[in-house]
Amino acid sequence: MKKLFVLVMLSLTLFSAHGQTIYSKTFGDKNNKPILFIHGGPSGNAVQFEATTAQKLADKGFYVIVYDRRGEGRSADENAQINYNEAFDDLIVLYKKYNITQANLIGFSFGGLVTTLFAEKYPQKVKSIILVSALFNQQESYDHIISSVRKIYTEKGDTEKLKEVTRVENLDKNSAEYRGQCFALASENGYFKVTNPDKEAVKIYQEYETGELYKSNIRNKKAPELFYKNEVRNNINVKPVLENLKKKDISIYALYGRQDGIFSQSQMKDMKNLVGAPHFKLLDNCSHYLYADQQKEFLDNIKVWLK
Repeated sequence: MKKLFVLVMLSLTLFSAHGQTIYSKTFGDKNNKPILFIHGGPSGNAVQFEATTAQKLADKGFYVIVYDRRGEGRSADENAQINYNEAFDDLIVLYKKYNITQANLIGFSFGGLVTTLFAEKYPQKVKSIILVSALFNQQESYDHIISSVRKIYTEKGDTEKLKEVTRVENLDKNSAEYRGQCFALASENGYFKVTNPDKEAVKIYQEYETGELYKSNIRNKKAPELFYKNEVRNNINVKPVLENLKKKDISIYALYGRQDGIFSQSQMKDMKNLVGAPHFKLLDNCSHYLYADQQKEFLDNIKVWLK
């Protein structure tokens, strides 16, 4: 009987959106405040957040919903367009499936752009936005990556890498290759990881990497290319959109890691000024995946803000 119950529950994690299967899963009491987690990408998924943090956030008194966008992660779809409007359509189906009128949205990394643009189109469906390591001015981030890695390679006297930086800098800035190469340079220099993570963070990552869900860390390598092919808004600045959303009674919060190398100090200052100091937190010894790097602070801040 127990086995049958588990199978039934698992079957509920898949729903149809425009004839396609979308993976989703819920945590917590459906009568609590709903939080939708919108993952990074393109070519991302919600696996890491689901495995490490979703239940713990639900334990704080929230109804947490995670899902993988159409054509990404566990929502495989060969015909997916991988663009913003498609992502919005799937979110609307998600709202209907779980009978949600208004939700709090966590926009992680690239998911911050999806979240912001969705709120612009459907402000009545959004109670608040929590930007987590979220992109908001893409070109500023790319410029920061280029200039900062150039400084690193100059100090090392690495002429070959300096040539590589120049090559990347001269690519079409509205291309998947430019985006990918910028992030590759950032990754090579440890921009997404903390050098000396806390013991709790080490434990979280170890349990994730040895757990069952880690096997579901599926990524569509074609997604970035499809996104840049099918989406004209492919290198954008959503700060003006966020400013307008504040005027529509949508609360906006922002959580970033102090050691997240893809954002400059000036960008963090801009974000703090945009959302207001009480709505902004810069977490120490924390990089891009801050819900794992500093999980307790991540959870505590969301609880305080939304409760």
